[in-house]
Amino acid sequence: MLVNGEAFENLRHLTKHIGGRLAGSPQMVKAENWGLITLKQSGADTAYLQQCMVPHWVRGGTDKASVVSVDGKMQKKILDVLALGNSLGTGKKGIKAEVVAVSSFDDLEKHKSELKGKIVFYNYPFNPTYIVPALAYRESGIYRANGASRAAKYGAIGVIVRSMSEGTNNHPHTGSLRYNDSFPKIPAVAVGLQDADFLWQICRQHSKVQVTFTTNGYFLPDTVGHNVIAELKGSDGSNDFITVGGHLDSWDINEGAHDDGTGIVQTIEELRTLKTLGYRPRKTIRFVLFANEENGARGGLMYAEQAKAKNENHLLAIESDEGGFTPRGFSFTISDEKLEKIKPWTKLLNAYGVYEFTKGGGGTDIAPLNKTINAPLAGLVPDNQRYFDLHHARNDVFEAVNKRELLLGAINMAALIYLVDKYGLQ
Repeated sequence: MLVNGEAFENLRHLTKHIGGRLAGSPQMVKAENWGLITLKQSGADTAYLQQCMVPHWVRGGTDKASVVSVDGKMQKKILDVLALGNSLGTGKKGIKAEVVAVSSFDDLEKHKSELKGKIVFYNYPFNPTYIVPALAYRESGIYRANGASRAAKYGAIGVIVRSMSEGTNNHPHTGSLRYNDSFPKIPAVAVGLQDADFLWQICRQHSKVQVTFTTNGYFLPDTVGHNVIAELKGSDGSNDFITVGGHLDSWDINEGAHDDGTGIVQTIEELRTLKTLGYRPRKTIRFVLFANEENGARGGLMYAEQAKAKNENHLLAIESDEGGFTPRGFSFTISDEKLEKIKPWTKLLNAYGVYEFTKGGGGTDIAPLNKTINAPLAGLVPDNQRYFDLHHARNDVFEAVNKRELLLGAINMAALIYLVDKYGLQ
């Protein structure tokens, strides 16, 4: 695979010829068609589309923001922002209001009497003390997901959120918010880190800072999307399956290279390699390019629903959705007893970069399999110190992916598939 792997060139095509693949977009349809053709060409015994309805949110134009006055004195400081996914637009005139800057939800509660008619700025930074950046992302992500409704509860008319990153550039990072239907649906944007620091500083130093922003997001009716699925048929004729995959959709403002183009082309590469080697699995292996992970997870939900309806037994579901960086391990959602039994497998993978198996793995697309049919889960764990520098931002492009790191991830996933197929998790 390191010599003849095709994943990097597949990624080039996906990112450069198709580009951002937001659910409902024309690029989503192009990506699904490409995925189906590529899986067939890679040697699948069968390949097909599994339909699911997906949300169709449209950004609708260029998102803009600026500081317009400080303590009554006119200013013109442009802020680099992106509307949060699923957020509703401001209308053509935009919104203009005084900013109330808060550091947390606890801080928001202290200022709740001041929020009516204001724009709330959440400045909750990544915690740099976490060695695993995903922990910082999980901690700060609640402000992106829930911040708009929490502010709207007290009469705010808009929200600005510090981007979920510790990067050193000023790229804003988009991502989904979730509106609470009990409160008004107010517009929300993410702001780049340098501009976030600037806005926080002037809000600390001055009593009245006024900001304007304009966004254009809106929803069209749900539309038809698809999980793209390929199979290598098992020889034992059982209703047992091993699932491996990533998500085919991405945000609209980038090429979706690390998130999750790398997971997609690794999945295809694993199929191609096993078929090229003439490997005939005992259990049916499914290679799934999931739909709509970014702003709805409808693909994963449909896949789990169909698995339950067909009374399928999934021995393991594996996902790659933490970027295409150098692999370090796998994390598992299995019993402690089973984890201890398979830990010796790491000795077989050491040469290819994997050195540990840990608890708590999976991914958004395969999580419903665990909830619905109690399927064991695993997630590829790369060295993701750089992942959130790129995640949901403009710079998540093909050029940010290293070919060798990408292929090493595919090698380790293919090895885990083989080990589970041959020995199970018993």
